[in-house]
Amino acid sequence: MKRIIIDPNEGTVGFQIAPMIDVVFVIMLFFMVMAGAVKVERELNCQLPGQIETAKEVPFADEQVVQITATGEVLLNEEPMGTAGDKALGNLRAVLMRVKANCEAAKTPAVVVIASEPKAKHGRTMDVLDACSEVGITNVSFNVTEEP
Repeated sequence: MKRIIIDPNEGTVGFQIAPMIDVVFVIMLFFMVMAGAVKVERELNCQLPGQIETAKEVPFADEQVVQITATGEVLLNEEPMGTAGDKALGNLRAVLMRVKANCEAAKTPAVVVIASEPKAKHGRTMDVLDACSEVGITNVSFNVTEEP
């Protein structure tokens, strides 16, 4: 049997840069091709409808419920609109004005139901009626509960 002597200095190839450059170019080519396939999000310049009037009356009535608590707090559809000390009810007036404008655009009557607790002061009910009158809502009804 013949012995093979391997010289450690003879077979060292060293660091090969050519395969590394090939791999980098292949990766770079992949990213360049994929960058062209990415969908770019763009802003759509469209105008959403605001106050558009309908041709005929919509068959539902937009009813807003105004609650007056015994402490004098005013709630519109269970959302607080005014504290006991707020006589002007600016938030309520602003919301009722938007409701009235939306109802006029939909050609439906704006209906407000005032539901006050039995212990609520009558002056607070008058404040709510003043807000409805200022906005121009004329369809106002009352929800009365009996005292136990």
